[in-house]
Amino acid sequence: MATHVDKESPLNDQCIESVNIKESESAAFQAQYFFRDTAAGLITGAMAIPLTIGIAIMSDYPIKVGLATVVFASLIGWLFAWFKPGNYIGSPGIAAGLAPVLALGVASFGWENMAFCIFMTAIMQAIIWKFNWQKYLLVAVPVYLVEGLLAGVGLKIFLKFSEFTYEIPAEMVTENFWNDARILMVIISTTAVAFFLFLFSIFKDKQPAIPYFALIVGGIILAQFVSVPMISVEDVDLQFKLPLPAEDVTMMMFVYMILFCAMLAIVDVIEQVMSNAAIEKIDPLKRKTNSNNSLLAIWVANLGSSLFGGMTNLDGLAKSTTNKLAGAMTKFSVLVIGSFICFFTFNVQYLDYLPKFALAAIMLFTGYKMIAGLVHVAHYGTYALILAVITAGLVFKIGIFEGLLVAMMIHGIIHYVVYTKHGNVPGKEVVKQYFRSLKNNDNSNLE
Repeated sequence: MATHVDKESPLNDQCIESVNIKESESAAFQAQYFFRDTAAGLITGAMAIPLTIGIAIMSDYPIKVGLATVVFASLIGWLFAWFKPGNYIGSPGIAAGLAPVLALGVASFGWENMAFCIFMTAIMQAIIWKFNWQKYLLVAVPVYLVEGLLAGVGLKIFLKFSEFTYEIPAEMVTENFWNDARILMVIISTTAVAFFLFLFSIFKDKQPAIPYFALIVGGIILAQFVSVPMISVEDVDLQFKLPLPAEDVTMMMFVYMILFCAMLAIVDVIEQVMSNAAIEKIDPLKRKTNSNNSLLAIWVANLGSSLFGGMTNLDGLAKSTTNKLAGAMTKFSVLVIGSFICFFTFNVQYLDYLPKFALAAIMLFTGYKMIAGLVHVAHYGTYALILAVITAGLVFKIGIFEGLLVAMMIHGIIHYVVYTKHGNVPGKEVVKQYFRSLKNNDNSNLE
């Protein structure tokens, strides 16, 4: 006869705690889910490759380096899942939201200094992880400002890859810009985008990888009959060396690099925390995430990535959602994803079959989704929505680093004026209220 356990009883709490401990201990692998995780990893890995290529291009990084970053981050994510699980089905990779930030770093400091920047970013994230400071960052930099930043970045991505929709092979370029070849390319690209969106509307809640598969396979087949521009992947050497700044770095440049790394670290951390909240909601077993454990895996992966000139990483929501819908139950799927991408990292010649128009369709959709994220800001209120839109415009117009700083200054000034002038609150009290909010946030995380 089955024993009934009341939901509110201490015995039931012990059972739940026991289950949570068991799930925590088996976050990296469970034999019963081996085939599910393997299948999910292969599907998500295939979907992640064109996304990684597009983000690497947007970041002005070699494609092979971007792929290697995903491989390494996946390995670290799986290893840490054995003893410090953060989330259970999140898929690590390079983030679209940070692509223009990295491109800014390459343009400002040169490729030779980017390894040092990633290293310093990892060190700052390690400090945030050590003292569990991400909860303060979410107060200092509101979520709606980050959404605005991502929308501005999404617009940059959208415009960057829109150029691929009308690009034609060099031998077909004529004095007339709109020649027959270019018109045909626009028709093909428009059809590809419409085809992708149609499939996504059907499979987004079942198998979101199918639109990616269909677009890539269809593009490869079409490229056998029509001359279209193809992705060219340079087979660069992955050199392991200490991530030190170049000798010609001036003191002013060094200071700017540190500020750049601080912004990169903060945005990366906040994006990961936001992703964790979403990943927790889609977890098939409703397991709780631990953001601080996720940050541990991120900064260790970033630290290791700096040793071979790699990029920053986080658990992307698009790949994580695909991983879940493909059947993933543990982080073993992430190891499969890394292994699948590893094959193409060291056999990049197979990626030369990817048409640019197919990649453009995927990245246009990615940019659109980032811009559409502004819709989610509406529930924070009119003020949040307006400030998010302003942030997006500033990021797009004057740059990511400068745009975010200006937006934060505007946010601070508005709050100060509202509290002191209309709320009749002394300036000192405004500051006290701010620090009080930090303390309250700290207590809420401890409960």
